[in-house]
Amino acid sequence: MERSITLRIVLAVASIAAAGAPVAAQAQAGEDLSAAPLKMRQVPDAVPPVPFSPESETAERVAPVEYRSLDQMTEKDRDLAADAEASISEHAGHLDLEFNQGKWGYRQVVCPAFPNHLFLRFTRNNGTGYVSIFTASVPRGGEGRVRIVPIQMRGYSLFSPAPINALTISAFNHIRAEEHQDADQDWLGNGLCYAALAGGHPVAAKLTEDSDNRKFPAAIPAALAVPVNGGEVISFTDVSASPKLMQWNMIFNRKEKLLKATHAPVGLLTVGAVPPSTGALPTRSVPPTIGDLPGEH
Repeated sequence: MERSITLRIVLAVASIAAAGAPVAAQAQAGEDLSAAPLKMRQVPDAVPPVPFSPESETAERVAPVEYRSLDQMTEKDRDLAADAEASISEHAGHLDLEFNQGKWGYRQVVCPAFPNHLFLRFTRNNGTGYVSIFTASVPRGGEGRVRIVPIQMRGYSLFSPAPINALTISAFNHIRAEEHQDADQDWLGNGLCYAALAGGHPVAAKLTEDSDNRKFPAAIPAALAVPVNGGEVISFTDVSASPKLMQWNMIFNRKEKLLKATHAPVGLLTVGAVPPSTGALPTRSVPPTIGDLPGEH
């Protein structure tokens, strides 16, 4: 009997020891895991990449596009223009702009957003309505090449109008690429420079009231929008355009390429007094919004 009881006790102790072995092994494994280095994996940003940096200049601080006559240009810029004349003539000739015919003059278009390029607006006027215009882009540091943006030939638009022309968009994308990251610091400056290269004299709108007749420009302040699918949209109203203000929209993809540019005339917002007898609300026209881009003109 005693031998039987002793045997049972030995078996019970062995069973308990066997059950504790996995626990000890797990504890040992836990110590090893805690001592091992952790493997980190970078989580991609939730926000898609966009062309312009978050630190871009705000619309209130953007330097305007400037126009300089030949005598207002610096000596360095006049020399660069003279050195590029042969190349400008060659590229303008490929577009049948008749650069070697008649008398052409030019002004400098100063775009602060693109400091590494010299822009020249060439004009030839052989009579009323007989005007030819194009813009030339000349790289300052030797990186890149001369590019031509055709605007008018004898008073008519070349191909499609310059603001929506594929040639204008292509030249602009190449200029941005040659500027490298310098072009990403000023989103509104990009928009104003594009409009200038296409033949305009753009001035971005600030919403103000005409106190005499209670009319407001139907112009949204300059804005930078980021669509859900990435990229960016620059919108601004050119208040210098005549006879009507012009609304500009420029659509960029995630790879910093300008895909499309549109511009359309806008009118005025008229605010009338509410007749005291009816209580009706005044009516007004609705200006275009970023989400509802105007059609091409």
